Formats: sequence, C-alpha cells, structure tokens
Amino acid sequence: MRRLLAWEGTDEWRAELAEVELGSDGVRARGVQLGVDPQPYRLDYRLDALDGFRTRRLKVEVVEEGIERSLVLERGPKGWSWRRTENGRAEARPPAGVRDSLNEAEDCDLALSPLTNLMPIRRGGLASGSAALDLVCAWVSVPELTVRPYPQRYEHVRRDCEGGSVVRFLDRGPGEGFVADLTLDEDGLVVDYPGLARRRRRAMR
Repeated sequence: MRRLLAWEGTDEWRAELAEVELGSDGVRARGVQLGVDPQPYRLDYRLDALDGFRTRRLKVEVVEEGIERSLVLERGPKGWSWRRTENGRAEARPPAGVRDSLNEAEDCDLALSPLTNLMPIRRGGLASGSAALDLVCAWVSVPELTVRPYPQRYEHVRRDCEGGSVVRFLDRGPGEGFVADLTLDEDGLVVDYPGLARRRRRAMR
C-alpha cells in the first residue's frame, strides 16, 4: 500500500510531505520537511523499517544557509552505527557511551516528524488495543542531526468509530512530563499530534 501524507506544524511554521509504502513486514518512506527554526532549512529523509517495523536504516540530509549536513543511521546485529558529516567533513566516531545506551533501541525517532511514531505503534499493536509499550529510541535532532537515546512510553487510549484510534505518548527523557494523545488513522499513521503537527488533508491512496 502506498500513501502520500502531508502534515503542517502546529507549534511553529513547518511542513512535511512523505511518500509511504506500508506492508505486513514494515514501512519504507521518503519525505521532505521544511522549517524555519533556528533558521530556514530543508530536510530530506529516507527510512527503511522493513524488519517487523524495526528501523534498519535512516538517511537524512539537511540544507541551511551556508550549511549542509548528512546522517546515515543504521541498526545491525552489533547494534547502532551512524555517520554524520557537516559541509563535507565527517565528525569523530560517536562516543562509546552513547552507542552503548542505544543497544536496546529498535526504532529511530526523527525530531518534529509524525511519521516515525508509526513503528512502535504498529509493532506494539497499540492502535488495536494492546495496553502499553516502553522503549528507547535513537532520537535524531533537527536540524543538527545529532543522535541520542530517548526513553518513551505509548499507551492505548481508545478506538474510534471510523477505524482509527487514539494512543497516548509519554516522554520519559529530557522532556519528562510531556504527554500527548495522538489521533491515528486506520493504518496507525498520525492524523493529529497536539503541540506538534496535524495532517493538512486526508491522505491520497
């Protein structure tokens, strides 16, 4: 199943368009995000989460005025690895402590994008009624493209009469205490993320 999704930011001006391929084994997507904070930027990404809705690879490229960054984040048998460049120069190897703290993570979380909430929601069966899922994500900041561990929790709230559902997101990391009830469509994709983004129009099939 292919879907074309568009979101707009609700906290500040931002737009995202994603072409999503959904299957029984996971999701593959490519998209573009435009934002203005801390200065205007364009972000392009490609996501491969075809391992039972577990991230295998995320590639992100960002262009700001005078700055170009790229990040390739991968999860393999030996854990996570990533390569980050800025204006063509590769950064030093990520600290071992950061890599080790991601050992149990199965998902990436691309900041400001409603798309990457899909993987834990689908993998945990949260849209259909499973009670809760605690996890750690490999969080990618935007537009800096740094990586760090991000503890999170999802809880099923209810199903709705149109086939969608509401799932609660709870921040267990630096923003602990933040809670948002995410409205999802029948595929588990975000329609409304309070304080972050909403779908601009119904997805096209």
